[in-house]
Amino acid sequence: MRVLRIINRFNLGGPTFNAAYLSRYLPDEFDTMLVGGKKDYTEDNSLHIIDRLQLEPIIIPEMKRDVNLINDYKAYRKICELIEEFKPDIIHSHASKAGALGRLAGKNLHVPHMVHTFHGHVFHSYFGRLTTSVYKSVERYMAKNSSRIIAISEKQKHELVDIYKIAEADKVTVVNLGFELDRFQTDFERKRKDFREFYQLSDDTVAIGIVGRLVPIKNHEMFIRAVRYIIDNSHQKVRAFIIGDGELRPELEELARRLEIPFNDPEIDEDDQLTFTSWMKDIDTANAGIDIAALSSKNEGTPVSLIEAQAANRPIVSTDVGGIQDIVLPGETAVLCPPNDQDAFNESLLRLVDDADYRLRLGEKGWDFVKDRFHYSRLVDDITQLYHSLD
Repeated sequence: MRVLRIINRFNLGGPTFNAAYLSRYLPDEFDTMLVGGKKDYTEDNSLHIIDRLQLEPIIIPEMKRDVNLINDYKAYRKICELIEEFKPDIIHSHASKAGALGRLAGKNLHVPHMVHTFHGHVFHSYFGRLTTSVYKSVERYMAKNSSRIIAISEKQKHELVDIYKIAEADKVTVVNLGFELDRFQTDFERKRKDFREFYQLSDDTVAIGIVGRLVPIKNHEMFIRAVRYIIDNSHQKVRAFIIGDGELRPELEELARRLEIPFNDPEIDEDDQLTFTSWMKDIDTANAGIDIAALSSKNEGTPVSLIEAQAANRPIVSTDVGGIQDIVLPGETAVLCPPNDQDAFNESLLRLVDDADYRLRLGEKGWDFVKDRFHYSRLVDDITQLYHSLD
């Protein structure tokens, strides 16, 4: 059975991990061709994952994140050429651009089965009403021409089926993401020591980390304002780490200056209270080094950073958006706050900073919760069964 697997781009995140694991670990009865677009300048790539798994993807430079009719048509034509050459039984697309171009090409060239995974969606908090309406119309059309739609959480299925009317319920299957999680438990103390020595953290400093692209939807402004609140209201030594990079970094640095939060500008200093680390490939080391994981997004699919934080037994403070309730245990591994509620986010974070016993209780269940539910071997088994179920 031949599978043409198409992904928007090989950026650090859930789509790349899952496309890579499926391409590498599906049973031998499947022959997979992996295709991806060009990395966006706001993100770090994850080709090191592809290399480690000894995959050789085909890169389509014209398949970029932004809508561009000329580039999109060129990418569409290249996908058509790959279909004619490879003759897939299944096209499995991951995320929106790959889903639109891949399924359109597959429909026009009569590929027997088309499967699409929604790793997130752009149906709120990204664009204005008109643009959002266009995206929904496109996805509804594509869903009609799909054999199966995969949602990565029950919450996301509810949104796709009941709220945004993208597809009928019997066409949507929930398949959780899967990752290599054992590394977050391995060599933990050494990794914690390495991280804290590098960033000059004393043993009694409470470190808070947030992982993600520095773009509007991630709402790092709320996180930085919460850091200022913690500095003003906690008696603990506190350091905050923004792990990631993107278009908003200059604006976020300026906000830190206005709020008088010392940060690494340009060098790391033990007196910094906020550190912009840029992208980190050894995120297991970062999770070992911090004490609290945070997320402040306005919209999410299934944020990998929260799964990884729980794999490292880190307690979480997050906004309650997208499929987050399906990947944490509210009140047991994570505290969830309403989106854009600065006061609730501030107070929840402050309690975790000030109460070490509370941090321990909220973190200790994380590994047991995620170790099987979000492991890549379970993902591979689920997708294998799904492919066999296609008519």
